[in-house]
Amino acid sequence: MTTPRRCALLVSVLALLAAFASPATASTVVPSGFRPASTSWTGPETGYVLGYRPCAGTWCPVLLGTTDAGRHWRRLGAPPVSLPDNHNHVALRVFGDGLAYVSDGVHVRVTRDGGTTWQPVALTGAREPYYLSKIAETGGRVFAVLTTYGDGRGSTLLYSGTAGSPALAPVPGFAVTGGLTYGDLAVGGGLQVALGADYGTEQYWTSRDGARFTPADPPCPEGSVASLAGVRERQVVALCSGSPGSPQPGSTERQLRHAAQLGARFSEDGPAPFDGINQGFDAASPTSATVAAVGGGVGFLHHTADGGRTWTTLALSERGLALTDLDFPGGGTGVVVDGQPDADGGSAVYRTTDGGSTWRALLFG
Repeated sequence: MTTPRRCALLVSVLALLAAFASPATASTVVPSGFRPASTSWTGPETGYVLGYRPCAGTWCPVLLGTTDAGRHWRRLGAPPVSLPDNHNHVALRVFGDGLAYVSDGVHVRVTRDGGTTWQPVALTGAREPYYLSKIAETGGRVFAVLTTYGDGRGSTLLYSGTAGSPALAPVPGFAVTGGLTYGDLAVGGGLQVALGADYGTEQYWTSRDGARFTPADPPCPEGSVASLAGVRERQVVALCSGSPGSPQPGSTERQLRHAAQLGARFSEDGPAPFDGINQGFDAASPTSATVAAVGGGVGFLHHTADGGRTWTTLALSERGLALTDLDFPGGGTGVVVDGQPDADGGSAVYRTTDGGSTWRALLFG
C-alpha cells in the first residue's frame, strides 16, 4: 500500500471512530460518584448514558457510550448542561451519525460531531415559562413538543427543524390552547403527533415521511390523554390515561389501544393497572407494552405480554422520584432511568432483554 493510500485510510478510520457509533475509542474511565440522568439507545447493543459526578460542590456532566450492551463503557464529550435545581429531567437523545440533542426542558443543545462540540439550539417564538417535553427525529427532521404556561392558560405546539440545525420553529397548524395542554409524539414506522387540552378531544396526525401529515381519528376517547408508541410490526400501540389522581391519589386510570396500521381507527382493549402517575410508555411489539409510573414513593413498571389482556407489575425501587426515558430500541431490549442524580437514593439505568418482563440494573465501571 502506498503512503498516500495509508494516510487516506488512517483519516477515514479516525473520522469513523470519532462519531457516536464508536464510543470504544474514548477514555475507559468512569468517574467516581457517577450517577445517570438520561439514556438513549440507537440499537439493542449501542447506547449512551448522560450522567453527573460530584465536583467542587456541584455536579459536572459525564457522557458514556457502549457498543456491547453495557458490558464496557467509554467516555465521550459531555454537553455543557448543568443539573437543574428544579429537578427538570435532563434528556439525551442520540440519532446516530454523530447527531445528538440534550435538553433540560428549557435549554437545548445539539452536537453534529459525536460530542466534540455542542451548540445551543434556539426555540423560535418560545416565551418562558415553557417546557420542552420530547425530541425525536425522522426523515432528516427533528420534532419536539413544547408547552407554555401562564395566567391559567397555556398552549402546546409542535416544533421542528432540519436535523442538526441551530433552531427549531413551530409547525403551522399544530397547536392547542387551554387551561391544561399536553402532547406526545412517536417515531418508528412513521411519525405520530397527538395534541390535546383540558381532557377534551385530542387532535392526532400521522406522517410516513415527516413532511406530509394526515389528520386521523385520535387514539383515545374524550376525557383521556394519549401516550404514543411507534409502529410495531405494522401495528400502532397507544395508552389512554385519565386525570392523575383518579380513581384515588397516586393512581391513574389506563387502557391500552391498538390500530391495525398507521392512520387506522384504534380498537378498545382491556384496562391497565391503576398504580402510580404516568412517567412513560412504550411497546416492544404489538402485544408487549410497558407503563412506567410513580406513586407513594415507589416506581412501578406495569407490563403486558398479551396485548393488554393480563398485566404484571414490578415495584422497581423506593427512589420514587421519577422513571424516565422508557424506550424499546429493538430486539426485545428496553431501558429506563430510575431516580435522579442529586437525590438521596441516587439513580440507576435498568435494561430488559425480554420485552419488559424482567429488568436488571446496568453497571458502570
